[in-house]
Amino acid sequence: MSLAEKREPSFSLTPMMIEEDAALRNGSRGLSGQWADAATVRPRTTERHITVHKRLVLGFAISILALLVVTMIAVLLSVRIEECSSSSGDADGPAGRAGNRSVPVGAAAAAAAAASAGSARRNHPSAGEPPGRGGVESEAPGGEEAEEEEWQRRREQPPWTQLRLPGHLRPLHYNLMLSVFMENFTFSGEVNVQVECLNATRYIVLHAHRMHVEAARVAEDRLAGALRVSSFFLYPQTQVFVVVLNRSLEVHRSYNLKIIYSAPIENELLGFFRSSYVLYGERRFLAVTQFSPTHARKAFPCFDEPIYKATFKISIKHQATYLSLSNMPVETSVFEEDGWVTDHFSQTPLMSTYYLAWAVCNFTYRETTTKNGVLIRLYARPDAIRRGSGDYALNITRRLVEFYEDYFKVPYSLPKLDLLAVPKHPYAAMENWGLSVFVEQRILLDPSISSISYLLDVTMVIVHELCHQWFGDLVTPVWWEDVWLKEGFAHYFEFVGTDYLYPGWNLEKQRFLTDVLHEVMLLDGLASSHPISQEVQQATDIDRVFDWIAYKKGAALIRMLANFMGHSVFQMGLQDYLTIHKYGNAARKDLWNTLSEALKKVGKFVNIQEVMDQWTLQMGYPVITIMGNETAENIVGISQEHFLYDLDVKSKDRGLGNNSYLWQIPLTIAVGNTSHISSEAIIWVSNKSEHHRIATLNEGNWLLGNINQTGYFRVNYDIRNWRLLIDQMMRNHKVISVSNRAGLIDDAFNLARAGYLPQNIPLEIIRYLSKEKEFLPWHAASRALYPLDKLLDRTENYNIFNEYILRQVASMYLKLGWPTNNLDKSFVQASYQHEELRREVIMLACSFGNKHCHQQAATLISDWISSNRNRIPLNVRDIVYCTGVSLMDEDVWEFIWMKFHSTTAVSEKKILLEALTCSDDRNLLNRLLNLSLNSEVVLDQDAIDVIIHVARNPHGRDLAWKFFREKWKILNARYGEALFMNSKLISGVTEFLNTESELNELKNFIKTYEEGSAAAFSRAVETVEANVRWQMLYKEELFQWLRKSLAH
Repeated sequence: MSLAEKREPSFSLTPMMIEEDAALRNGSRGLSGQWADAATVRPRTTERHITVHKRLVLGFAISILALLVVTMIAVLLSVRIEECSSSSGDADGPAGRAGNRSVPVGAAAAAAAAASAGSARRNHPSAGEPPGRGGVESEAPGGEEAEEEEWQRRREQPPWTQLRLPGHLRPLHYNLMLSVFMENFTFSGEVNVQVECLNATRYIVLHAHRMHVEAARVAEDRLAGALRVSSFFLYPQTQVFVVVLNRSLEVHRSYNLKIIYSAPIENELLGFFRSSYVLYGERRFLAVTQFSPTHARKAFPCFDEPIYKATFKISIKHQATYLSLSNMPVETSVFEEDGWVTDHFSQTPLMSTYYLAWAVCNFTYRETTTKNGVLIRLYARPDAIRRGSGDYALNITRRLVEFYEDYFKVPYSLPKLDLLAVPKHPYAAMENWGLSVFVEQRILLDPSISSISYLLDVTMVIVHELCHQWFGDLVTPVWWEDVWLKEGFAHYFEFVGTDYLYPGWNLEKQRFLTDVLHEVMLLDGLASSHPISQEVQQATDIDRVFDWIAYKKGAALIRMLANFMGHSVFQMGLQDYLTIHKYGNAARKDLWNTLSEALKKVGKFVNIQEVMDQWTLQMGYPVITIMGNETAENIVGISQEHFLYDLDVKSKDRGLGNNSYLWQIPLTIAVGNTSHISSEAIIWVSNKSEHHRIATLNEGNWLLGNINQTGYFRVNYDIRNWRLLIDQMMRNHKVISVSNRAGLIDDAFNLARAGYLPQNIPLEIIRYLSKEKEFLPWHAASRALYPLDKLLDRTENYNIFNEYILRQVASMYLKLGWPTNNLDKSFVQASYQHEELRREVIMLACSFGNKHCHQQAATLISDWISSNRNRIPLNVRDIVYCTGVSLMDEDVWEFIWMKFHSTTAVSEKKILLEALTCSDDRNLLNRLLNLSLNSEVVLDQDAIDVIIHVARNPHGRDLAWKFFREKWKILNARYGEALFMNSKLISGVTEFLNTESELNELKNFIKTYEEGSAAAFSRAVETVEANVRWQMLYKEELFQWLRKSLAH
């Protein structure tokens, strides 16, 4: 039996119920037939019957009096019984007093919403018309206040003030009917929710925010008539809508809740919002949803927590010039004579509210089908579809759905998958089940003007979102504290899935290190970090857990787990996990149990939960230190401690300094010499300090830990072993794997930055790079040098550091040269590593002032301006644009600005905008900062990147910092609710501030604007304090070594 056939009849308002409700509101219950008969006026009687009539009248009067007395007693008894019942038998407490009201969100929003509501009832909506019956009818004033007073009297918290929904009700099915008015950007809705009562309650509490509720009705599911609603109201503090009933709902019974409401289609980035684009000189509009994590409640009243899975049946009425999309295919479309159409979508499987989705647009599409019959369509602007900009994404999506079905052994669950490319979106993409939404820059690709880097970005975003169709949509975390269960897996599979498409790129073994592991360890090495699984109680906490710790640390721990389990056993465990929990919710312990069972099947008995709880419930990561033993050659001491960039924090913070942090660490080690390295062995390190015998270790050998950097930790050695490793890299670096060469570079730079190593060790390691022909170690060095460069780029001796780096780069720059441009050449898989290496070396050469690199960039820019033909090689365009803007006059900036406005290719638009931030002219940088807040000029999601890139420019760092402080209220209002955006902005603007005065400015600013983004500001303060501390303790040590080294 299909889900649709299982549905019980939905509740609708019948005339009888409306009349009954009206009668109850008017306070009249009516009289039964016999009493109505007795109360009618009688004609005059004859004289002879007067005596009889007097007796009858007297008897009748006595009867009436007796009846009144009995009735009063009954009423008093019933009130007393109801009070007793309320105080003892009701899960939620007292009955509400009569009174309905809604809490307005704001005059403008309410006016727009009211206009929509009025239009919704007519077939011919017109903008701005007032509603027929505005707001909520009131039986008595102050419904919400009366309820709260009653709860205060009982000294209990009302259920609508709690941070989580009460749990008394469970939604089973939503029937949602929407009318969308694009001419005035409003919509109206009617939602019917079938709920099951789990605990007796007379309060229905569900989420609703920033909407205008017109009516609420409750009925028993088995057509038993309506339940009387005492009052209903919105409670903005917890973003809920409360319906107060006259009597309790009964356990194990089903009910239907009907709510009629309206709201604006917001000009922002969350909920149901609008966007626009220009086609043939005409501005066109679209409306799309973004519900994750807690914004479905802005589009319809719902139980907006991931545990409340239900089925959904959606209908959307819109003008026929638009089309509508949702998670499921359109079942039927009903066209009306007045130019409107209603699309009725098929019913969804069980799903959470946050990945429900719909859109109203006038896009066109291209389509393909998987071998299992899943229809895949890519919707985008008509001009982008016509150019074929979506063809690459459509093509790889088909292949990836087939890959995931084979890898997970669980079929894709829906009949179709739509990819929607929108101009404005808060994130790179959102994995709505069956309707994934992407910002155009992360899905549209024109091979004639897109670099390999851009192609890789597009590919990995698509791989990530498609993984969510299984991890997140099919199996959903129970609660947001384990959001890494979906985001960590999706981020890990970005590399696994891309390796499937491009086997020669080896991303999971190589690029994962620099782009995930090394990056997240920077963040997780702060004392202000947090565990990957952390308690989430309120909306602000939910925003906090969506950070790189959840995404990148989650991915790194999953990779470590896969490596020590063995990839085939790990894959088998994932297949079991998805099969067991599909269409449901799961917590981390469910994953640990399934993976432990998978190990048992192959005869291994490891308690995965015992191991992984230490990695998921503790913040940070360990640094393993391996020390040789002076008395015994083959004995080493292995110790672990919590790695922190600011070691002084341990003495200030008892929690960090009490040495309680311990991990069970799968340490892989190998022993090597000038020509050979042994096979790896694994040591499980679980104590603060241990001693181990390494049989093959002797005086001439070196030891290497964390082979191929599969573990989530750093490794430090005694200075003797570091010297042996540096010597090995200089003599024959190929003995050590590519991954470990990159790992040694990253560990050395970060250990030195934190004070665990002398400052010269990392700079000595990179001297071997002139012989390095692999991309990954160069990429690791480039990323490690970047923060060091930003710490020094405003110092008077910066040229010494600059010269040292140029010496390391010079010979490889000359060997590799510049790429030739061939616009007709397709991306060649085999050239990826070589082209990315060349790009990395050119970027370092131009960034640090190589004269030939500067001349080449200026020549290419001049040729473009004079010929109006862009012959700059695709893979280095961003480097050339930035270098040209930095070196050349204002005319070049204006030329790039003009090209930014005229191009329609999203990949080109992105790098042109970023190039404008490279100018040395502070007036131009200020101009760009001010323009960034104009949404007609710079898209909302791009404005943050403009501000951050100006902050990375040493000529603009103070300008961006000043602009950030002056415009904080505007920025916070625009981005405050969007995950990542505020924290990304705060981090990007402050991460390279490094003077005492800047630190004081930051602290004073936080005191003034301390509301919101507390975690991001806390990280910012710690980062800037560490920068100031490094300048004070290590800057001169570094420059002394550099001077000595350059003198030789």
